[in-house]
Amino acid sequence: MNDAEPPPGGRLPTLLRSLRPDLTPWRSSRDFRFLWLSGCITSLGSFLTYVAVPMQIKDLTGSSFAVGLVGAFELVPLIVFGLWGGALADALDRRKLVLFSEAGLGLLTGVLLLNALLPTPLLWPVYLVAALVAAADGLQRPALDSLTPRIVPHDQLTAAFALNSLYRNAGSVAGPALAGVIVAFAGVQTAYALDVLTFGASLLMLARIRAVPPPTGAEKPSVRAVLTGVRYAWGRKDLLGTYAVDLVAMLFAFPVAIFPFLASELDAGWALGPMYAASAVGALAVSATSGWTSGIHRQGRMLVAAALGWGAAMTLAGLSASIWLVLLCLALAGGADQISGIARSTMWNQSIPDEVRGRMAGVELLSYSVGPQLGQVRAGGMAGAVGVRASVWAGGLACVAGVLALVAALPSLLAYDSRTDPNAAAVRAEHERAAAERAAAEQGTTAQDVAERGVAERGTTATEQGAVAVEK
Repeated sequence: MNDAEPPPGGRLPTLLRSLRPDLTPWRSSRDFRFLWLSGCITSLGSFLTYVAVPMQIKDLTGSSFAVGLVGAFELVPLIVFGLWGGALADALDRRKLVLFSEAGLGLLTGVLLLNALLPTPLLWPVYLVAALVAAADGLQRPALDSLTPRIVPHDQLTAAFALNSLYRNAGSVAGPALAGVIVAFAGVQTAYALDVLTFGASLLMLARIRAVPPPTGAEKPSVRAVLTGVRYAWGRKDLLGTYAVDLVAMLFAFPVAIFPFLASELDAGWALGPMYAASAVGALAVSATSGWTSGIHRQGRMLVAAALGWGAAMTLAGLSASIWLVLLCLALAGGADQISGIARSTMWNQSIPDEVRGRMAGVELLSYSVGPQLGQVRAGGMAGAVGVRASVWAGGLACVAGVLALVAALPSLLAYDSRTDPNAAAVRAEHERAAAERAAAEQGTTAQDVAERGVAERGTTATEQGAVAVEK
């Protein structure tokens, strides 16, 4: 038998092992474990407020316009502070920036709780807090996203992102359902109070992470620093391709805003909740079987294939007359989006140097937050012009066409290979150098401790011998 071939019956276990999530980052990095646990807690708690805020506004006003207005208050702070947060993440200790932002988010949720406990809750504090939360999230997210490459080895970044997406997708499935039950039966006050408690638990986890100081000679936060990051992104056409593909996919094929109308048109009002959850279920399925992604090196091709899959699934969802087929297509789209997210994150973390990593995370925040906002406007406007189902399938086709056009315009995206890309090689070398320095420093400290202990022991022995000589 050829030694290279698996033994009979061995292929299936090998396949199953390749589908299991890669837990290497969890085992190898203590700080990643604390960061992951913090994310789990915060993800679950944040959905409580995510559901409670629109419910409270609805109860106070009875207006769907007033509920939708929350997005308008959030968009500008998210854009401005997302870019500024990227500059701060490159100049400050990222762990402290995440920690202080988390504390600020917890305090803002406390304000919502106090307002909800008033005999007559006020509307304007809800909008104000929504804007401030968007600003705090904009400050935190670049530091949070750029923290992982500093605490996880370079070759484990794909697995780390897959593990992070596992709890995020699980939270996206279970969080809204749990939050809906709590809000319905215990009120928004209870939801806000529980979210405050989750922030406290998350802070305890974040406080255990070791300091992550900025690189030597880090550029001070300024408008000029932000523009330097934007110019770097523009100069890296492979990175530019990742941002552009994600923006096109969300702009043309993100019809979440018209799901209620699609459910009505298919005479399936009961399916509205499952329609919102279907994509998260598909993404969760990919996260739970993501072990194979660590062996992919051409992440650009992986990203393009996933974006085309997203557009194709949305096209089929719009053309389908069966609600069950629609739900299946939405789940497939969610899985494709998760694969795209793994590819994007791997390219970003493996090839962006640490000195601009925070600013690039700010650009990334805009690419995956602005797209869905604009996509909902596109879907709603097009549905009014050509019909609900046409808005969905035409958006899916436009997504496919747009991605193919970007591939033709940016060939470096398909050419990206983490094994040979010079940017990835430079970042990998920097990771190895930093790891070697840390190991040398730890060994040096150990050697110094041993030497000092030896000197102390010799001194003690000499003193004892002297005392014996005196006695004699």
